[in-house]
Amino acid sequence: MTDRRDGTGATVLIVEDDVSTRAEVARNLVAHGYRVEEAANAAEALRAWDSRRPDLILLDLGLPDADGLLVIRRVRREATTPILVVSARGEERTKVEALEAGADDYVTKPFGIPELHARIRVGLRRAAGPAADPVGILRNGTIELNVAAHEVRVAGKPIALTPHEFRILALLLGYPGRVVTRGRLLRAIWGEAYAGEDHYLHVYVSQIRRKIAAADPDGELRDLIVAEPSVGYRVRNA
Repeated sequence: MTDRRDGTGATVLIVEDDVSTRAEVARNLVAHGYRVEEAANAAEALRAWDSRRPDLILLDLGLPDADGLLVIRRVRREATTPILVVSARGEERTKVEALEAGADDYVTKPFGIPELHARIRVGLRRAAGPAADPVGILRNGTIELNVAAHEVRVAGKPIALTPHEFRILALLLGYPGRVVTRGRLLRAIWGEAYAGEDHYLHVYVSQIRRKIAAADPDGELRDLIVAEPSVGYRVRNA
């Protein structure tokens, strides 16, 4: 498993057993600002998923140790992370199987890099929720979250969030005014095994609030994240 940390944007996990294809796609994504991790088989892919929780997965179905459908089903048990299948299998039956297993999109090899970038942007925009604009940016008052660039700004000034903090804030901002349950947040960020670990959310939400407050001296974003006791959290429209 290879981890390329050159990029500063969203993290993309490339699951592809062909070394040259994987390297070409990885170099191109890094050049466009993405953070890239690579896996050559299903076992490596699932280890990367468990340890890193990437923002999007590019998945080849024809892996040497298992069918890529196994990876899709495992990820879907735990999260709604966008999965873009990139495969030489172009039969309609195979596409249907992948989509029914939980894949979000399907690209048949050979493919063009511009098309791949477009599909990735669409996947990230969908993941941001209905409040995202056409390029995947979420805004609420003076706070702006750019999903693809993995960047948050308050009144134009960047604030540093950890990957978990970023994903929690992105999920909440994607549904302004609507309660996102604790279970959904925990499953999306940490997986099914952590569905009852409410203290995780309390700690991370407190850290997000503190960082926003430090960058918001005028208090325009005070109480942006509202706790709904015994249910979850929501963001108010600032």
